[in-house]
Amino acid sequence: MKARIAAGVAGILLALGSAGAASASAALPYYNTAHRCVHHTTAYCGWTHHKKPINKTETAKCRDNTHSYSRHSSGTCSHHRGVAIWWK
Repeated sequence: MKARIAAGVAGILLALGSAGAASASAALPYYNTAHRCVHHTTAYCGWTHHKKPINKTETAKCRDNTHSYSRHSSGTCSHHRGVAIWWK
């Protein structure tokens, strides 16, 4: 009986662990050479507005004109008044 309970608890923990990993934000591509952006709910894609990043690893330009090299879109430019332009 104890073995069945332990197996059931282990299955539940395994399911919860994989669900938590799936909800994490996906990593952005390392280089911004595709000249298109993934869908973002804030700001706009610089490529579609004929703007260029300062180099191929820049992720976004913040509203205070600083540049971001964030690997994940979540929290990008959060201390710089938000994202103005996305490059990835």
